[in-house]
Parts: sequence; structure tokens; C-alpha cells
Amino acid sequence: MLYALYQSANDMMLPMRAWATATGQTLAGSGVGARESWRAAGAVCEMVSRATLSHRRPSFGIDEIAVGNKVVSVHEEEVLATPFGTLLRFAKEGSPPQPRVLLVAPLSGHFATLLRDTVRVLLPEHDVHITDWANARDVGMWNGRFGFDEYVEHLIKFLEAMGPGAHVIAVCQPCVQALAAAAVMAEDDNPAQPRSMTLMAGPIDTRVSPTKVNELAMGKPISWFEQNLIARVPLRYPGAMRRVYPGFVQLTAFMTMNAERHIKAQVDLYRHLAKGEEAQAATIKAFYDEYFAVLDMTAEFYLETVQWVFQEHRLAKGALDWKGRRVNPKAIRRTALFTVEGERDDICAIGQTVAAHDLCSSLRPYRKKHYMQAGVGHYGVFSGRRWASQIYPLVRNTILANE
Repeated sequence: MLYALYQSANDMMLPMRAWATATGQTLAGSGVGARESWRAAGAVCEMVSRATLSHRRPSFGIDEIAVGNKVVSVHEEEVLATPFGTLLRFAKEGSPPQPRVLLVAPLSGHFATLLRDTVRVLLPEHDVHITDWANARDVGMWNGRFGFDEYVEHLIKFLEAMGPGAHVIAVCQPCVQALAAAAVMAEDDNPAQPRSMTLMAGPIDTRVSPTKVNELAMGKPISWFEQNLIARVPLRYPGAMRRVYPGFVQLTAFMTMNAERHIKAQVDLYRHLAKGEEAQAATIKAFYDEYFAVLDMTAEFYLETVQWVFQEHRLAKGALDWKGRRVNPKAIRRTALFTVEGERDDICAIGQTVAAHDLCSSLRPYRKKHYMQAGVGHYGVFSGRRWASQIYPLVRNTILANE
């Protein structure tokens, strides 16, 4: 009933949002919007019209980029596609050969466009590919399951499609899957195994300094998560009857963790709109347009991730299997490892990502590096000013040193 209740509430709000949108447009076009009282009314209308979630992937919006001393055009190119995800390349017209990078996006309730800033910073000096995961509610049940094993399998196939010599950058939740994929490829002596692997703010070992997210996962048995958080996709969507962990549930959980901050942001947005401060309002709107674009995860992927990564710590304990075979990070000998953590990360605490160094015990010391960025939270590790000016140069150097 969970998804049906959400959909019914969303449908009931449609007329009100439509009225608010039309009224706001009327006020804006009538010329009275410059008056303070009318601006306040227009602000109310816009806040009402924005009170909804999107279930479609936003655009990356990267049409051109500066490479050296010239600006080149950028277009998105599908390298390999499956029903559950696409290997998307940001192809640059006339750009010289550059290090190939697979940016592994989280599958945690948001689209890959959450890494737009990460892509934008990497793009001038790298041939960037990204894992563009599909919204599970749009994937028909006849396409089968997509769980932890299938995620790792996709990463291996994507690296094979890119060819030997690529580099991996994994952000947040998929650090575990990226490390597992690298270990499997190393053990198989796969020619496409990555030359370097950068793990950023990922839950390699959540036994270290548990956060609220970790405590929530540990506080209930996996049966509780399955009974209370899993729903079936309504009949109106292509993935009808598929069991999913809805994106709106994940978003609610994230927002509850930082409720005061999000409430303040919405109050600030209203005030900026009411005062006609368009630039300040645009910044907040851009963030929440992305934040409120949600995707559903398959039930099997969500439940396996919660149980295997956050409850049982299988990778950290050396007990993780992939398709019936033990994952052995000690097999990694040629893939350089760089881990990054944020000082104020309240989702993936300090110590959880650097734990990968102990697992990759066969790597020579000169092939392993760690960096802790002062003054940033979770999102600051891969977006924003400090990512661009302080973290990215270290990532770039890791890639160049292993080209």
C-alpha cells in the first residue's frame, strides 16, 4: 500500500499545483510582480507548485567545456546499455586522447546527475564515462533481477567495454561494489582491470565510527526493512508490480536526518523569492531540483546492500561472495588505490573508506594513498569548491601517476 498511498496523495495535489503555477505565471506576466505584496503572493504560488518530486532523470546540461585554451562541444554517447543502466560517455569534439575514467555513481535514490559537478571538474582533463542507472519503476519485470551481484557484473562489463587502461572513481555507496569488481578482475587477470581506483566517502567498513545511517541499518532485522520499506510499482508504470525501495522513501529518510537544514533552506527560498532576489533563489532551486529527482531501487539490491554491507560487513570481514565465489581484495596488485574522506561526513564517517587499505594488503605502499579533506561533509567530498580546488588535483595526480 505504501506506493499506492504516495501516488494517490501526489494525484490529489495535482490540481492545486496546477492552480499555483497558473496563478504565479499570471502575476509574473501582469506587471504587478514588482510590488512587494504581489511578489510575496507569487512566492507562495511558486513554493506550492514546487512541492513535488520528479521521477525522471534531469539533464546533465554539459554542452561544452574548456580543454586547454579552447572550448569544445560535448555530447552524451551511449557506449553500452542494459535495461538497468547505461555506460554513458561525455564525448568531446576534437579533444586529444585523455585518461579514460569510469565514474561510478551511487544507486541510492538519486540519478547519476547528482554527480554533475564531479563530471564537470573531471571533464577538461579526462575522457569521462559514468554509470547512468535506470529508475527501477521503469524496468519491466521480464528483465529479471538486479541485485548486488548484478551491480558488480555491470561494472565489470562497463570496464571491459571501455577497454584496458581505464581508471575508476567510485562515489559513496558503490565503493564496495567497485572494490569487489576490481578484486574479481584482478583474480581473473582481466586485461580491463583498472589502473587506479579512487574510493570517495564509501562504506567499506561501517563498523568504524558508526553514523546515524549505520545505526538505523543495525537497529532492525532485515525482515523489518523488507516488510516496511519495500513496495510494488503501481500498474501505470512500465515496471508494474516490480518490488522496489521507492526513491521517495529514501529521500524522506535523508531529509529527516537533516530536517532543520532543509526547513531553513525552504524558508530562505521563500524569502528570496518574496524579495525578488533571483540569483540567491536560483541557487537553492537548482539544488532541490536535483535533490527532489528520485529513482526507485530494486528491492533485491536495496535489501542485499543493507544486509551485506551495513549489517553483516561481509567485505570488511572477508566473507563477501560474488556469484558463488569469494571476493578476495588481496588479489589486487596492479590497481593503485586512493581513498578520500570528509572530516564532517555524517553519512560515511572517517575511517570507513580508508579501511580498504587493509583489505588490499598485496598492494605495495607506493600504490596506496589516503586523504582526509578538512571542513567538508559528505557532498563536499565530490562537489563544490573544495572538491574542485583541493581534492580533484590529488585524484588527477593519482590517475596521471598510473597512466
